[in-house]
Amino acid sequence: MDVHRHSGGMTATIRTAALDFERCYRAASARDARFDGQFVTAVRTTGIYCRPSCPAITPKPGNVSFLPTAAAAQRAGYRACRRCLPDAAPGSPEWNVRSDLSARAMRLIADGTVDRVGVAGLAAALGYSSRQLTRTLTEELGAGPLALARSHRAQTARLLIQRTDMPLSDIAFAAGFSSIRQFNDTVREVFAVTPTRLREEAAKRTSADAAVAAGTITLSLPFREPLDRSWLEWFLRSHAAGGLEAWSGDGYVRAMRLPNRHAVVRITLEPKHVRAQIALADMRDLAPAVAKLRHLLDLDADPRAVDDALMRDELLAPAVADTPGIRVPGNLDSTELLIRTMMGQQVSVAAAATHTTRLVAALGEPVTSDAPGVTHLFPTAESIAEHGATVLTGPARRIGSIVSAAGALADGSLALHAGREAAELRADLLALDHVGPWTADYVTMRILADPDVLLGTDLVVRQGAEQLGISLHDSAHWAPWRSYVSMHLWRTALTRRSARRLAP
Repeated sequence: MDVHRHSGGMTATIRTAALDFERCYRAASARDARFDGQFVTAVRTTGIYCRPSCPAITPKPGNVSFLPTAAAAQRAGYRACRRCLPDAAPGSPEWNVRSDLSARAMRLIADGTVDRVGVAGLAAALGYSSRQLTRTLTEELGAGPLALARSHRAQTARLLIQRTDMPLSDIAFAAGFSSIRQFNDTVREVFAVTPTRLREEAAKRTSADAAVAAGTITLSLPFREPLDRSWLEWFLRSHAAGGLEAWSGDGYVRAMRLPNRHAVVRITLEPKHVRAQIALADMRDLAPAVAKLRHLLDLDADPRAVDDALMRDELLAPAVADTPGIRVPGNLDSTELLIRTMMGQQVSVAAAATHTTRLVAALGEPVTSDAPGVTHLFPTAESIAEHGATVLTGPARRIGSIVSAAGALADGSLALHAGREAAELRADLLALDHVGPWTADYVTMRILADPDVLLGTDLVVRQGAEQLGISLHDSAHWAPWRSYVSMHLWRTALTRRSARRLAP
């Protein structure tokens, strides 16, 4: 795939459909980690592709090209650098900023949609034909949906080979390959070694991230710095619902439903990475589990690009400077997000967590877990639609609307997934009974990791804006980062509330 050229200064975001050679080469020469995941560097003389921050000597301009995805590099015959592991880089923030077909497809591919329902199922979810989808992805990203999914399977295979003692034959199918031969061929093509050799190399290296128990994998999830821990920790801790999730020490633990079975995860926000211990009931769920955790914590964001843009607003700048790298929390389960948001309308965060705890205890599926306080999965939409009316408490209209929404999710008339277009998803949510603009915006923002949703009707956001002297009526100058503005204003108001309570 040829690299296109266009004018403009160097920024922290490079749109993959129009890679600029000079900017990419400067980023690679500077080993700028902000660009990891936004493109890969392919070196003709070695046949290897790397992440921009690879510590190897920067190749001469005539020997290098830049490709938008690892799948595009693999399709062109390049193999992954085993020194910088380009497949382990943070994901591109483009998939959240962009709302076009390629971006929406990449969100679903990362979640394992192709492995579960094939290219036809992916295309149907996006509202396109398989042929249209394949043509668009190949033109924009250098590879079609099958090649992009194959690249994700290769990454999953590498993690299982290096982080577990599972037999290689079991890893082949757990990673989503249809045969052991396909698994062997892919690993050799992508990493230039056999699976056995890849495991031997990993065994020679000492690592603090070794598996801690059978069925448990411990990973370091990378992110672009900075990352504000305090906001994410407050969000996870304050919304935790008993039985489903818990805040223990400095870590967040919860049960999560996955495509095949379930997992119990523990995440700890470290200075340079997020440490994730994932106890899987089915190893085939590793890739979706990692994708969901990254989505929950907004780990693929480009915080410097966001902060630099918002710092231009003199009234907002102090809040941004006080909280560099703030994140917009995503979600682990779209059904759970909608139901919990509807349950939490017009009540406090603590009251909403209490209601959720009761619902989980009554209708949630029990799980076996060593984590104190984690005993159940969140109930399915089918269970809530059938039994919610007898379990939920509160105003009758709200109970009826929650049960109705669960029914729409159960029968498929309402689709909640990361491949939806924001405007269409918001319209579908507003069509539900007892769902207003705040709920529709909040759910859309978190399901799609949409960076540009201003929660202007939120009481706490309005209080934060008033405290900073900011008007919410003209917000265009914050685009496309209005979701992050919402988080800053939310945090400002909550911080001042806490300060008043602690004042003598």
